[in-house]
Amino acid sequence: MNAVTQTVKPVSAMKSALRDFVAGGSTEVTPNDEKMLVEMASILPAGFPVYVANTPKTSPDDVVRVALRLQELGLAASPHVIARRVVDAKRLRDRLRVLAAGGVQQVLLVAGDVGIPNPAFSSTIELLESGVVADAGIRRVGVAGHPEGHPVVPEEVIWEALERKQAIARATGLTMHIATQFGFDTRALTVWEQGLAARGIALPVHAGVAGPTPFTRLLKYAMHCGVGASLKAVSGNPVSFSRLPHLVTRADEMLLGVLRAKQLNPVSRIFAPHFFAFGGVLETARWLRAVVDGLFELDSAGRGFSINN
Repeated sequence: MNAVTQTVKPVSAMKSALRDFVAGGSTEVTPNDEKMLVEMASILPAGFPVYVANTPKTSPDDVVRVALRLQELGLAASPHVIARRVVDAKRLRDRLRVLAAGGVQQVLLVAGDVGIPNPAFSSTIELLESGVVADAGIRRVGVAGHPEGHPVVPEEVIWEALERKQAIARATGLTMHIATQFGFDTRALTVWEQGLAARGIALPVHAGVAGPTPFTRLLKYAMHCGVGASLKAVSGNPVSFSRLPHLVTRADEMLLGVLRAKQLNPVSRIFAPHFFAFGGVLETARWLRAVVDGLFELDSAGRGFSINN
């Protein structure tokens, strides 16, 4: 009896911790997913945060429209604002005021790798320092984090930018968090958290996790997004993953790896996961809702889990 109890209790505790962790998470859509919003809202818990990505083929007005629709459907929209694509600060302020009036309380600010000629802002820091977000009545912002590094920007520049962003948030009263890129190696996330602590960066972290995505598609997105060290480790060759057992390729493995990284660090700033859908918006919504509802079973090694059919 005692042996059974000792075996069951850790599994039960991990299931409970995983359910709570995912319940505090977020996911994302693009304006191209607009036709799926009603069904998505019927799947996700009420008030679940949903980021609205401003993809290259969509406009800021598309993002505003989809964000407002998500709010109407009972979800919590967090639209992207890409600093280097802003035409002028006044137009951005007007859009943000429309969002705030529609109930949007949070935006995600990213610099953007490809901008427009003569943008209003050259960086997220410039956008923050302009005060345009706070002026519009939005007091919660997310900023980007790159646990495996950025494909172009030097590491020290990224650290200095995070320090500066935290300082701006403290000076202006903004509530700020870091939303990170996903990766295949949670060890990198642990090392990155150590870097945060060493630099006194105490912002809450929403750790990026890929949703249930076929590996070939996931690898394509990883290369496009510039996911760093883990992708370089396999040199673009999926077969190489079999030779590196610490790397993970499935959503369940990634999620459990992130949760364990949080649990093993007593001062972890990881507060929640953020699920990248990669075109599988409804599949990701169903998958994370099943986790929140406890409809899954951990495997015998506790490394992954399967959803109950």
